Amino acid sequence: MVEKLLNDDEARAVLKRILALYPDAKGELQWDSKFHLLCAVVMSAQTTDKMVNRVMPSFSRKFPTPESLATAPIEEIEHEIKTIGLYRSKAKHLKATAEILVDQYHSKIPRDKKKLMTLPGVGEKTANVVLAEGYGIPAIAVDTHVSRISKKFHIVDQKATPHEVEKRLEAILPKKEWIKTHHAMILFGRYTMPARAKGDPYSYLDMQN
Repeated sequence: MVEKLLNDDEARAVLKRILALYPDAKGELQWDSKFHLLCAVVMSAQTTDKMVNRVMPSFSRKFPTPESLATAPIEEIEHEIKTIGLYRSKAKHLKATAEILVDQYHSKIPRDKKKLMTLPGVGEKTANVVLAEGYGIPAIAVDTHVSRISKKFHIVDQKATPHEVEKRLEAILPKKEWIKTHHAMILFGRYTMPARAKGDPYSYLDMQN
């Protein structure tokens, strides 16, 4: 049996209720510059924001600029982030990205999605986070929470890819609501309706935070 997806109005109503639970939603990663935001988001793949936030203060002091990271020995970078998952591959991505920023972008973080996605370790989600958080450019970063919630409420098909989820949410939401709604969805999935949550998903929309 083919599952029935919500129409645009129904989907918007669900997202509006999620936003009402987290009206002041914002990203939980800690950063002090667009460069460190980019680094933090690269590090956050397949690990928690809390784990990344634990290493960011020391990492930021040790590598304040793309130049300092680009010229650092890979072992030094690994040592700084060794408590987070996949730290060896992430260290390589961070160093390679810093080298490209220095060589091609005068150490500035591109504000263009396609250019961001050419950087090692930067996919569509990471690029969207940098654009939304760093530059305030409307974007929807589809992480595991956003994807799961979109499927749980039948806003998208169960087999929808992250890119398909992103395009569906963009289509039904006003551009000015993209950033705050995707943050609210992340917090809703992280704290109100986590992956282990059972039962009717709509029952979680009435919970108080």
